[in-house]
Amino acid sequence: MTRFADIDALAAELRNQSAEKKYLLLFAYNGTGKTRLSMKFKDIGKQDGEADTLYFNAFTEDLFTWDNDLESDSTRVLQLNTDSQFFAGLEELEMDTRIRAFLDRFADFDFTIDYDNWAVSFSREIEGDESETGRDTITDIKVSRGEENIFIWCFFLAILQLAIDGAEVYAWVKHVYIDDPISSLDEHNAIAVATTLSTLLKGQDRLHAVISSHHTLFFNVLCNDLKKAKRCFLHKDSGSGEFVMQDTGDTPFFHHVASLAELVKARNDGTLYTHHFNTLRTILEKSASFHGFKKFSDCFESGDGNQDDALRSRIVNLLSHGNYSLYEPREMLEDNKQVFGEILDEFLDRYAFNPEVIRAEGDTAQ
Repeated sequence: MTRFADIDALAAELRNQSAEKKYLLLFAYNGTGKTRLSMKFKDIGKQDGEADTLYFNAFTEDLFTWDNDLESDSTRVLQLNTDSQFFAGLEELEMDTRIRAFLDRFADFDFTIDYDNWAVSFSREIEGDESETGRDTITDIKVSRGEENIFIWCFFLAILQLAIDGAEVYAWVKHVYIDDPISSLDEHNAIAVATTLSTLLKGQDRLHAVISSHHTLFFNVLCNDLKKAKRCFLHKDSGSGEFVMQDTGDTPFFHHVASLAELVKARNDGTLYTHHFNTLRTILEKSASFHGFKKFSDCFESGDGNQDDALRSRIVNLLSHGNYSLYEPREMLEDNKQVFGEILDEFLDRYAFNPEVIRAEGDTAQ
């Protein structure tokens, strides 16, 4: 556990650690100062006015502003702030295609970038009878706040991909700092966003990444995917005002318990989706490692070669892999819900968790 007198000292330490570690994951609750920390981190990297950090935070979202066409109320566009280095060289790099490669997975709307006026217009297909396909296209729409956030996030991912690939216009990028990209998304969306991000970061050697979040499930997926990342819990001492950073090691003490509480609540509420098997498997794998088992299924199998045990293991194996759609989360089949509940109950019966945290009656964990 390390204490820092102010946010400047904390940011300086993060720069040092980021230079040594490829990935640094920070869990911190809202109000800790994560956004300010990301900006301090970025400012330290400025040398002679030249930046070295590509960042995503609340300020990134402010680079996109709506022009709602108040005069005619017909042509609504999202304006880009071209004064920012964030938008360098977009037309030459065919950003439409690059953004769409990410966006098509998450959304059902389309977009067009007007490079002359630096504006983005949106469109969507709807059911209709004016075309042979039975689908009509409405243009110049204003997408919802959630859809806007998804578009901006995919815009960032496209730029991050260019930086990873070594595009000349983003050759200045040495560090990436991402703060809470999924603050307004549900848990099934958090898995898709985290999986997409970790897939993009893995297998590259150019950039060092710092990712901070208050979302337990998002953090949990990143910990599982970026296995060699350094993981820390950050909070602020209410008495001294100091920032406290604690290395949580290979078995973070908070996110697996919070995730388990979420699974219990989802099971009891009947709101189980396929992605919950991913979370369950992660918890089983960490528990198996902690208790010295060779495989995750040892955490719930009876050990007598029962065929039901083997079937449950295969179901967890099958349904805990694959990509999950933001736009169409897949609800579990009733048979799978039953198996999920049996595995979860056997696990909780075998290993004692604090009932005040894992509320078996389905209350939200406190």
